Amino acid sequence: MTEIKSEGGGKVLISDEILAVIAGKAAVEVEGVTGIGGYLAGVTNNKAIRKHMPKGVVVAVSGQNVKLALAITVKMGTKVHEISKEVQERVKAAIETMTGLNVLEVNIRINAISTERHKA
Repeated sequence: MTEIKSEGGGKVLISDEILAVIAGKAAVEVEGVTGIGGYLAGVTNNKAIRKHMPKGVVVAVSGQNVKLALAITVKMGTKVHEISKEVQERVKAAIETMTGLNVLEVNIRINAISTERHKA
């Protein structure tokens, strides 16, 4: 749990899982992103951490600072570099706006490319 600075009396705590949900939702709202998911190799080998994170999103919090890693699936034919940049911007904005935490990094891994088959 991460404690968020509060103006009033008492504490406000937010779980890392909620940060991951916010990040995932912001990412899939980007046109061309068709999904979130997949194991982020090299990000964490801790099974306990992976078990509790929404699939494809890893969150690391230190004080009021957040680092995120997302594995995304993009639509075939899209400009991967542009989609990645937009995902980074939207995830950062969503986390900072909703929680007041400072996002230091949003690392993107293109996990897959989706194709749509058109029926004749």
